[in-house]
Amino acid sequence: MENQVLQYIPSYEEMVRTGMHFGRRRAVFHPGMKQYVYSSRENICIIDLTKTLEALNEAVAEMKKVIAAGGVILFVGVNKYSSDAVKKAAVALNMPYVVERWLGGTMTNFKVITSRVKYLENLEMEKLENGFAKYTKKERILKDREILKMKEKYDGIRNFQKIPEIIFVSSLRDSETAIREAKRMKVKAIGIVNTDSDPKSLNFAIPANDNSARSIEMILDIIVKNLSLK
Repeated sequence: MENQVLQYIPSYEEMVRTGMHFGRRRAVFHPGMKQYVYSSRENICIIDLTKTLEALNEAVAEMKKVIAAGGVILFVGVNKYSSDAVKKAAVALNMPYVVERWLGGTMTNFKVITSRVKYLENLEMEKLENGFAKYTKKERILKDREILKMKEKYDGIRNFQKIPEIIFVSSLRDSETAIREAKRMKVKAIGIVNTDSDPKSLNFAIPANDNSARSIEMILDIIVKNLSLK
């Protein structure tokens, strides 16, 4: 690897055990992924993991620059395989995150999103200071439900004070709305891309299996450990 940035690198065998090398069926192959595929097995594309590491090296280098300059990386994991791992990685790096479902306007309607976060925090403070005592039992139940629903949506972006410099998505295929918003706001996009998607949609495409929780977890682990190293 030229200009190697990665210090922590798992073995090839460890990467294979996660299924990171498995692409999708050739029937849904995107021609833009040709450079990242070295063979097929039983009609399944096999991703070249040396290309995965090269891509991770470039992505981590870019992330390091942003973090060193005090910038923000927004982590997004909206498919069922990645929400826990994305949240864990973002928390480890003290960065904002969106999991389960992308909130339309997170970047393009930033002021509205931050106002909703402020509203949630005001509700929580009101409850903490026993402000709910003035409501009826039914109203208190409704307020508590409102807090729970809002926390599901906004917990990960409480410290989201500005438009991020980078958005990281755990699956390009499942994050099209987020990527469109990033492009509109001129935010760089880094993400995991499988063989059925166009890598040119991202500034830094990491070819890998986005349909495996273990694959996504390992990629995020590589990113977090390398960004945490001095």
